[in-house]
Amino acid sequence: MNQMSSIPRYWISTGAVVSVFAVWFAVTNTGLVGPSYLPSPQALFLSFVNLIENGYQRTPLWEHIGISLFRALSGFTLGVAVGIPMGLVTGYNRSADAAMSPIMAFIRPIPPIAFIPMVVLYFGLGEVGKVVLIFITAFNYAHVNAHAGAAHVPIAYIRASQTLGLTRGQIFRKIVFPAAWPHIFTGLKVAMALSWAVVVAAELVGAQKGLGFMISDAAQVFQIPVVFIGIALIGSIGLALNMLVSLAELKIVHWKGR
Repeated sequence: MNQMSSIPRYWISTGAVVSVFAVWFAVTNTGLVGPSYLPSPQALFLSFVNLIENGYQRTPLWEHIGISLFRALSGFTLGVAVGIPMGLVTGYNRSADAAMSPIMAFIRPIPPIAFIPMVVLYFGLGEVGKVVLIFITAFNYAHVNAHAGAAHVPIAYIRASQTLGLTRGQIFRKIVFPAAWPHIFTGLKVAMALSWAVVVAAELVGAQKGLGFMISDAAQVFQIPVVFIGIALIGSIGLALNMLVSLAELKIVHWKGR
């Protein structure tokens, strides 16, 4: 047990990934699983090279990735730009909380994809509708976590600042806002992950470009390697986006855990 705990974490992670690839290579190259169900690593690599060189449906692969990122990041940015300030205000101000809490309690359990018919009805099949759908997703999680951060500031901090003569505005700027940052970044991570996931659902409706469109279209014509490549790209880009948010958290919330 002590020997296992002394193994560096990255070696364990690397070993797990290598093991998955080894099993994948074995089952696809020994005929245990047919290529129509699970392509081999070699087949995926060749398909990936072909996508890089020729694109998909006369559109370069990087353009599919770029349009998906644009949609996801646009909706995410708008969602957190509205959700974080509103969450901080409702978490700090009881009257604002009383006004917003029943509305948010109603909206929060609704899956984002349930809004697709309404988004199509009101905004059509263009870019605006897709961004709005992602905005709803990001706003929901940014708001709830910012609200929690502002509402759970230790009362001792508030009383100490009042004793020092700080106004409500000063308490909000100097006490509540900094104390809410850990919760805010928790919301940003969830909002980013779900915004990137929802973009796939958004691109299933009327899109002609994007990773979601590529996966859906390839599945309809049984281009299974392209489907797997699209899924792998979504996972890889999602991981990279999460790492960027985590790096920002380390810089801004440098006192967390100390």
